[in-house]
Amino acid sequence: MDKLLPRLPFADWIDTGVDWLVDTFGTGLDGFADVLEGVVEGSVDILDLVPSILLAFIFALIAGIISTRKIAFFSLIGLLFIDYLGYWFPMLQMLTLVLTSVIFALVIGIPVGILGSQKAGVRKVVNPILDLMQTMPAFVYLIPAIFFFNIGVVPGVVASVIFAMPPTIRLTMLGIQQVPKDLIEATEAFGSTTWQRLFKIQIPLAKPTIMAGINQSIMLALSMVVIASMVGAPGLGEEVYRSVTQLKTGVGVETGLSIVIVAIILDRVTQYAGNRKKKLGGHSL
Repeated sequence: MDKLLPRLPFADWIDTGVDWLVDTFGTGLDGFADVLEGVVEGSVDILDLVPSILLAFIFALIAGIISTRKIAFFSLIGLLFIDYLGYWFPMLQMLTLVLTSVIFALVIGIPVGILGSQKAGVRKVVNPILDLMQTMPAFVYLIPAIFFFNIGVVPGVVASVIFAMPPTIRLTMLGIQQVPKDLIEATEAFGSTTWQRLFKIQIPLAKPTIMAGINQSIMLALSMVVIASMVGAPGLGEEVYRSVTQLKTGVGVETGLSIVIVAIILDRVTQYAGNRKKKLGGHSL
């Protein structure tokens, strides 16, 4: 049956736009990719210089300082378990990719969230974009990343940054907007400037909500880094992908369990980082 309307060449328009971006900004993107790849690989090499058992104790100590002794103990046992399974170096690669992605997501996301909390016009522009970013299938983010950066570490980081950024922006805006109005009115009555009100009242009171957004961004970055193994991103995700393609069930379970351990550690530590008082509360893991 013939269609009444001709097919809209939307895909062709997208391809043309991507080709133009690659031709226009390709040289600059190549330089950025080289720097980013060097930073990630250099960080992994530096971490790998430290003996795995010592580094596991250091990570556990950091977890204990930020959160609780129970989480520190779980972190130590979990990391040593990953080491004894033989996935220590892939774990370091994955952890470096996650932290790099989250840093970029926070550097971009928190200022955008703060700006959106202060300007209604910014929210009208940002919210539809965030809706699109959060409903887009994760695999779609890999397509432009491959076009701009080929395969390897960089497209995995770029896709993870884009995928992980929305919770930070949304919850930063939400946390600042939920600050009680009477406090805002009181600061205005005392003649405080917008910057004083923002950095001395709104952001400190919104810190738990902002940290919840950071927590969610870390979890999304972790999931995207695993998916990015399909385009050459190294780490535990690469081991999972290899086990699936080669039908190695045991290896898949081992690497999957290692990813779960890392996810639990990051999740629990960042939850407590939002409210340091919980450290003394004796909460369970």
